[in-house]
Amino acid sequence: MKYALFAVLGALSLSACAEAPKPAADAAKAPAAVSAKPAEAKAAAGTPDARAIEAIRVLNSRVTVERVGAAPIPGFREAIVAGQVVYVSDDGRYLFLPGSGGALFDTAAKKNLSEVALAGMRKEALKAIPASERIVFAPANPKYTVSVFTDVECGYCRKLHSEIAEYNRQGIAIEYLAFPRAGIGSQDYNKMVSVWCAPDRRKALTDAKADHAVPNKNCKNSINQQYDVGQRVGLTGTPMILAADGTQLGGYVPPAALRETLDKLATDGSAKPAATGPVDAVPAATTAGGA
Repeated sequence: MKYALFAVLGALSLSACAEAPKPAADAAKAPAAVSAKPAEAKAAAGTPDARAIEAIRVLNSRVTVERVGAAPIPGFREAIVAGQVVYVSDDGRYLFLPGSGGALFDTAAKKNLSEVALAGMRKEALKAIPASERIVFAPANPKYTVSVFTDVECGYCRKLHSEIAEYNRQGIAIEYLAFPRAGIGSQDYNKMVSVWCAPDRRKALTDAKADHAVPNKNCKNSINQQYDVGQRVGLTGTPMILAADGTQLGGYVPPAALRETLDKLATDGSAKPAATGPVDAVPAATTAGGA
């Protein structure tokens, strides 16, 4: 999505703190400032190097391309931007960020092709969880419905839930799915089983997230299945918000900002960056296949 492009490349840019202008007299006495900004790579117009630089600037005009040259991948150029490697096709059309998770962008369409593929996979994976196994907080006539993988212990999950009435006022229905971050069989997992086995799941989930006691219960439940789906869709932290089409909208996103993002997605197919807003990370031991 277009905004995701700017966010990912925006992460490559270096921020700088500016001082207030000094009076002329003081400035004359001050030693000459030494710029820490790296030199911009140069390339002859019309060359693959020049097209690579331009492709990066199209997505984020603020970054400095420090170096560009031959890549180990045929048909691509290799660029260094803020200490990270970026690969750009010789025609400047495609840009690949090999970092965590990787991402392939179509610079002409300003589209994250990796996210498009993942969104389709997520949408299909979510179908495995029946509507009856979701804990739903919805207004009378919701404009949008999002799926939210949640955990009863994570701070940002609790913050999101504390604003559930405002999400509903924004016309957003929240369908909660379970993802105990500590893993299957953990105390966190047992709490979530008790929530899903409670006669009033909505009340039990609200109580659990407010540190109120929830009676211990066990029953036939789908927590394991939901946890598995969460891993399959690439969850690395909770909360994880997914639009109806599978687009990842972020971690914790304030109600008004989430409505704005959903409106944007509905009108022109673009969304704000995946992983907008903070999450509580999932321990590495649990994401490797459960605790």
